[in-house]
Amino acid sequence: MFDLSISEIAIIAIIATVVIGPKELPRALATAGRWMAKGRGLMANFRTGLDAMVREAELQEMEKKWASENERIMREHPALPDDNTAQEPAMEPLDGPPAEPPGAPVDSGDDRPVPPPAGDTRS
Repeated sequence: MFDLSISEIAIIAIIATVVIGPKELPRALATAGRWMAKGRGLMANFRTGLDAMVREAELQEMEKKWASENERIMREHPALPDDNTAQEPAMEPLDGPPAEPPGAPVDSGDDRPVPPPAGDTRS
């Protein structure tokens, strides 16, 4: 950006003190600071918008790349035809009570709690 050395800044400060005067110098510096802050804010807003546009362009490029890659894969590996004859048989209702899952505690008719199997860490 701007390359100002210490000697250049000192010359600018001396000229500003002589031209503006020591009484008005703080107000002039505050005004210059506000302008610089507005300029930085404007540049940050511009940079954010530009970054968003670049991201959007990259995203569209990636979507095109993925679509072409998907088309290539679909051409290389065509889908198998639907075969409706190989359907799973319908489940028939069971006669009697449902079976207990393996490892389920067996009800012995006793009201005492059944301890968990060995190695079970659940509380």
